[in-house]
Amino acid sequence: MARWTIDPPKTALIIIDMSNDFLKPGAPMELPGGRAMIPHLNRLAQACRARSIPVIYTTHAHRPDGSDMGRMGDLFRNVREGRMLSAGTEGVEIYPDIQPLPGDHLIEKRRYSAFQNTDLELILRNKGIDTVIIGGVATNICCESTAREAFFKDFKVVFLSDGNATFDLPDRGWGRIPKEEVQRYVLTTLAWGFGRVASISEVLEELEATS
Repeated sequence: MARWTIDPPKTALIIIDMSNDFLKPGAPMELPGGRAMIPHLNRLAQACRARSIPVIYTTHAHRPDGSDMGRMGDLFRNVREGRMLSAGTEGVEIYPDIQPLPGDHLIEKRRYSAFQNTDLELILRNKGIDTVIIGGVATNICCESTAREAFFKDFKVVFLSDGNATFDLPDRGWGRIPKEEVQRYVLTTLAWGFGRVASISEVLEELEATS
C-alpha cells in the first residue's frame, strides 16, 4: 500500500454523494451506514477547512427528461422513472447533517466517477492539488470509481476505510454478498493497486501533526 503523506496545500477532501436519496430514512437507496459516519466525516471536513484544504461535495443528478441518463436508466428503474437522482428534487440535495459550508465546492455529476464530464479535475489542477482524500457513498460504486479515475489521472489517493459506506449486493447469479465483504474487498483492492487506505482518525492525526 502506498504511504503517501498528506501535505495540506496540495490536498483536497472529496465527499461523494451524501445526498437525501442515499441517506434520508426511507430513501429509495437508503444506506444507514452512510448516516452513521456523518459525525466523523464532519470532523474531518472541519479539520480540513481549518488548514485551507478544499472540501468538495458531489451529488449525482440527471436531467428530468433523461437526456443525460445513458445506461443508468437501463440498470435502475427508480432512476429511469425519475424517482431518484433527478435534478432539481430534494433527493439530490446534500443531507442536512453534512451540508457544505460557505467556501466549499458542490459538483453535480451524472456518472459514477466524480471526474466524468465535470469540472472536478479543473478545480483540483487550478488549486495545485495532487492528493485527494475520498469518502462518501457508495464504497464500491461512486467512491471506488472516483478513486480509480483519480489514480489514472496521477492524483495520490487516500481512501477512507471508515469514511465510505456501502450496501449488501443482491444475488445476480453468483450469490448475495454482504456489505462487510464488499467493503473488505474494495479496501483491499484499492490498497493493493490504487493508493493508500486510511481511517479517519489516522488522517486527523496526520493533519494535527501539520499544525
